[in-house]
Amino acid sequence: MAGVAGAACSSNVLFRSREVRHHGASMAQYNGLRPVENMQMAPTGSKPSGSVCTSASKLRTVRAMVSQTVSAPKREKDPKKRVVITGMGLVSVFGSDIDTFYNKLLEGESGISLIDRFDASSFSVRFAGQIRDFSSKGFIDGKSDRRLDDCWRYCLVAGKRALVDANLGSEVLENMDRTRIGVLVGTGMGGLTAFSNGVESLVQKGYKKISPFFIPYSITNMGSALLAIDTGLMGPNYSISTACATANYCFYAAANHIRRGEADIMVAGGTEAAVMPTGVGGFIACRALSQRNEDPKKASRPWDKDRDGFVMGEGSGVLIMESLERAMKRGANIIAEYLGGAATCDAHHMTNPRSDGLGVSTCIAKSLEDAGVSPEEVNYVNAHATSTLAGDLAEVNAIKKVFKDTSEIKMNGTKSMIGHGLGAAGGLEAIATIKAINTGWLHPTINQDV
Repeated sequence: MAGVAGAACSSNVLFRSREVRHHGASMAQYNGLRPVENMQMAPTGSKPSGSVCTSASKLRTVRAMVSQTVSAPKREKDPKKRVVITGMGLVSVFGSDIDTFYNKLLEGESGISLIDRFDASSFSVRFAGQIRDFSSKGFIDGKSDRRLDDCWRYCLVAGKRALVDANLGSEVLENMDRTRIGVLVGTGMGGLTAFSNGVESLVQKGYKKISPFFIPYSITNMGSALLAIDTGLMGPNYSISTACATANYCFYAAANHIRRGEADIMVAGGTEAAVMPTGVGGFIACRALSQRNEDPKKASRPWDKDRDGFVMGEGSGVLIMESLERAMKRGANIIAEYLGGAATCDAHHMTNPRSDGLGVSTCIAKSLEDAGVSPEEVNYVNAHATSTLAGDLAEVNAIKKVFKDTSEIKMNGTKSMIGHGLGAAGGLEAIATIKAINTGWLHPTINQDV
């Protein structure tokens, strides 16, 4: 099974199960890559250890069908160049435990609520996927924790959790060649609170009152830098900032570092913390946000006829990407395999996509080519699906253009429940995609009423 984690900003990556089998399955539940027949759907409201709840009145199973005319393109065989996923870490509106995060998605629970981090009563949009009860205990020392912008706190916790998940804790790392391990965690906005506080100090008190941490904690590469400083990782280290495609770009670039032999392991993903006055106010000014203040949980509604904009979210999603050769040598638990990716540009407008979806469809096609995957092999797409009028339509047009017959493809929108994580979106949704591949359960897209 190949999963496409999509972004309308034109960067796509493909993952598959660690098993190498090719079945064109399209159903609500998968057992690895093997189609599960005659499955029973759990009733709405039950706790998942495999349940899928949806607003649709009926769910049906679809028998897996394999195209007899499709031969898979040639795929990478060299274990030095094959890239696998050996660890995952996140900070989300549903907490920092990956199983809890995915179970909440399976239950169709919305994490959107009224903002209480600051007084938003005068704002025309007063809700978001705001993270509450976040704890960095055991991951960041108290002094640094008090100084850091939330963007970097989320990054450090998600990154270190991913390393632990990959059995790359501090004691293990001490005995490894850390010049062969890099960090590439990007962000769309950077340390926005640190930046806003610095500007406020300048305006109200003068330049002498600006914090010495103003610049370091504002610039976008600081997440990767701080994570490397804390863990001693000396491989490739930088950040990429490409708005909502940020994390996907990071996965693509990180994989290529491994493929070129420049690193054995890369810590890659995205982080964001823009649910604060400047962030919310800025997106209101762009006229990009939903204004359903009376019913926040139903505001993010990808593909729905009554969608009126996206809902801001925040958090961090990080993967440990590793050469297959290195992972096998150290006996790592291989969660999934990264097959390929691509990056393109609409060259059209600052925010609106091309209506024909050409930039996105080209990116998907190039991603499939890089991965050695034929369109007929793809059976699940985790879509960008921001709940904007133009974006959702353009993305669907792009998918139809590439895959032609979409009757055997399942597609869902994680943002319907967690909001738009901006630079972190691709990281959080990559984890949701991998959990879908591993558990066999696809989460619903909520709020699709019309």
